[in-house]
Amino acid sequence: PVYPCLFSIDTPNPNPGDLIEIKWPDFQHWALYMGDGYVIHVTAAAGLSRSNPTETILTGMAKVKKELLEDVAGDHEWQVNNVYDWYHFPLPEEEVIWRAEGYIGKEVPCVVFGSDCEHFVRRLRYGGHLLALCCAFSLCGWAC
Repeated sequence: PVYPCLFSIDTPNPNPGDLIEIKWPDFQHWALYMGDGYVIHVTAAAGLSRSNPTETILTGMAKVKKELLEDVAGDHEWQVNNVYDWYHFPLPEEEVIWRAEGYIGKEVPCVVFGSDCEHFVRRLRYGGHLLALCCAFSLCGWAC
């Protein structure tokens, strides 16, 4: 199920280390849940425009930010989407969070409006080897 970004009794709480898929108007944005309402995600240094994200094509470097899920999602729907848990065990929660915290504030090579934001958080949850497996089996639709 997909949930609007409102904190209420009906909204399940994600667990630290969960992958969050945010349904923005023209694409899905991905984040990693850190706990206490915060996520880590890749974005342009000046921030992403959720009102019309396709106005700007961002390539090259992106910044890793820790922000409130409700601020990142705005009024768009989001869901926990740990899609590869059936295929590969995630890293221990403490390691996922430790790895993610090491990226906060840093620039990473990324195409924010492509699939790189998903690959970034997926690597944090599952480790770097999952990307190679994903591409080898053509599960992610990413040219490798």
